Amino acid sequence: MSGPLDHVKVLDLGHYVSAPFCAKLLADMGADVVKVEPPQVGDDSRRVGPSLAPAGDVATSALHLFLNTNKRGVTLDLSTEE
Repeated sequence: MSGPLDHVKVLDLGHYVSAPFCAKLLADMGADVVKVEPPQVGDDSRRVGPSLAPAGDVATSALHLFLNTNKRGVTLDLSTEE
C-alpha cells in the first residue's frame, strides 16, 4: 500500500510517547521509520501497562505496541563510537 510519504526515511530516536507517536503517524502515511532503542532496557513505553504478554513479561506493553506499528526496529548503543 502506498502513501504520501513513500520516499521519506525517518529515524525515531524518541522515548515514551510524544516523538514515537509522531513517528507512528509518519509511518502510517508511508514513511520508512526505524525505531532505535537502547540495549537491555529499550524504550520506556515498554514498561507502561497493561502488558499483552504472559504474566511477568512487562517488556511488551499495549502502549509500546500501538506506538510502534508500521516501524522497523533496531537496538543501538549511542553512548559509544562503536
